[in-house]
Amino acid sequence: MIPIRDELPTQKLPIVTVSIIVANVVCFIYELLLGPQLETFFFQAGLVPAVLWGKVRPLSPFIHPFLTIFTSMFLHGNLFHLLSNMLYLWIFGNNVEDFLGHFHFLLFYLGCGLVAGLSHALVFPFSTIPTVGASGAISGVMGGYLILFPFARVLVLVIWGFFFNVIRVPAALLLGIWVFFQLIYSLTSLLSPTLGGTAWFAHLGGFAMGCLWCKIASNHYERQVYW
Repeated sequence: MIPIRDELPTQKLPIVTVSIIVANVVCFIYELLLGPQLETFFFQAGLVPAVLWGKVRPLSPFIHPFLTIFTSMFLHGNLFHLLSNMLYLWIFGNNVEDFLGHFHFLLFYLGCGLVAGLSHALVFPFSTIPTVGASGAISGVMGGYLILFPFARVLVLVIWGFFFNVIRVPAALLLGIWVFFQLIYSLTSLLSPTLGGTAWFAHLGGFAMGCLWCKIASNHYERQVYW
């Protein structure tokens, strides 16, 4: 199932969500301009767990290993990687930003990305493969959406071979299925930790952080309204 859009209106312009999307697109254009230097750039600005924990010397003297947790969030391996991440961010991010507020959402997004990066680095501390992509932070946005809007309807594209259809499903169902597969893929990745691919534990870590953050935020908001 591929989400297309949700049916929840927003009251405020999602300027942070849009700004993050623009920043990712600009960074991707910069990547394209690097040509054969792109791989080196990924090792410098991407998250390399072994470098983060001081087991391997960093390639760049200008980027502190801890900062690569954040710089890696704005880098993508290819166009499909970028477009799929930005689609999910747009669908789920605007409503979460609408609830949290602009500055709070920015902190939330970066916080989820931080926990996502650390989750991956803790599970694979000796990995020398650079991790890039916004999916850890966006997983946090999806977790927040699940907590805040579990019964919201999301339009998804369902493909069965040569046939496809667009249906409406509750966010809880869509995101529940997504989490289930993340768990399966995460456990599978433990069998081949030295291979490259998707940082599944970053998805789980970001998602868990997003759920926790928005649960606390929603409880605080309810107390404010009640009193």
